[in-house]
Amino acid sequence: MTVTGPKGFRAAGVAAGIKASGALDFTLVVNDGPLDVAAGVFTRNVIKAAPVLWSQEVLKQQKLKAVVLNSGGANAATGPGGFQDTHATAEKVAEVLGAGAIEVAVCSTGLIGERLPMPAVLSGVDSAVKALDTSPEAALNAATGVMTTDSKPKQAFAQHESGWSVGGFAKGAGMLAPNLATMLSVLTTDAVADKETLDRALRAATHITFDRLDVDGGTSTNDTVLVLASGASGVEPTEAELTELLTKVSHDLVLQLRADSEGATKDVDVTVKGAASEDDAIVVARTIAEDNLVKTALFGSDPNWGRIAMALGRAPARIDPETVSIAINGVTLFAGGTTAEDRSAADLSGRGIDVVVYLGVGSDEATIYTTDLSHAYVEENSAYSS
Repeated sequence: MTVTGPKGFRAAGVAAGIKASGALDFTLVVNDGPLDVAAGVFTRNVIKAAPVLWSQEVLKQQKLKAVVLNSGGANAATGPGGFQDTHATAEKVAEVLGAGAIEVAVCSTGLIGERLPMPAVLSGVDSAVKALDTSPEAALNAATGVMTTDSKPKQAFAQHESGWSVGGFAKGAGMLAPNLATMLSVLTTDAVADKETLDRALRAATHITFDRLDVDGGTSTNDTVLVLASGASGVEPTEAELTELLTKVSHDLVLQLRADSEGATKDVDVTVKGAASEDDAIVVARTIAEDNLVKTALFGSDPNWGRIAMALGRAPARIDPETVSIAINGVTLFAGGTTAEDRSAADLSGRGIDVVVYLGVGSDEATIYTTDLSHAYVEENSAYSS
């Protein structure tokens, strides 16, 4: 049970013919209510895909009947025609469901700069509506239909002891440095929630989950995270409870996205503690996470703390070299401005790597979830248009 785990939701994933391979490439998620409350966060990239512009507009009313998603084409940098294609897709879904186009969010992912094959997209709507179901198989197909370079679908589900739940799926394997969202993700909940509460809960959850995933420093033109609330459980959780469960499911999805990211051989947590502010902690951790020299050292299982020191030292944050320490997998290798332990004491042979930097100038902290930089990443991203 994932996106259809919470009561009041149906989903489908079908092969509409957008992908030449014939793989699943079209997904539909429908909220059957009784509530139709929704919230969303989107990419901070100023070059936004047509579906992002459309969905940002319809989310102003914070209510959605459905979300339609396609893989095989991003519909980004496609001009007025691309926006018309997005509008036509929403209108088609609305027509078949007996709703209004303003109640339908649209998401796309794939190659930037090319128009979608609209006959396939529109026929995909009819096929997806016929396939709508609440079954785990339908949820799996929905999660599969949004995949591009992903090797496997990503799904998550969590239930509160009082009976309401949160489910969802996400896709993304490259161009992952979301700055508020990550590629495409749809979350569902059967909790009773008003618009303001749902919006705050989503933003609080994404702030410490999706927004902290940084695989390669590339912020997509299409990043979108949506949450739909049906209210079908009849239970109204507190805002703290709603935020906690949304965070739990989002964190689960983030770790799945990282594990399946292009070419990754290491799962790396970069945690910065003792920062003067949360913003400082984030910028230092992100600078380390995005540094190619750090990432290649980690690929080689080399605890080269000097590269980490170099990266953090160029971050625009308050840093005192005399109070900084660097630990890798539990071994403090640098402290007080000099070597603290021989680097060979840190074992990086496994997949998981924890980098902990203590700045010693405050009490704030943050963690960025990243990976190494491998031969496979370079090969995959140089071999085809992505």
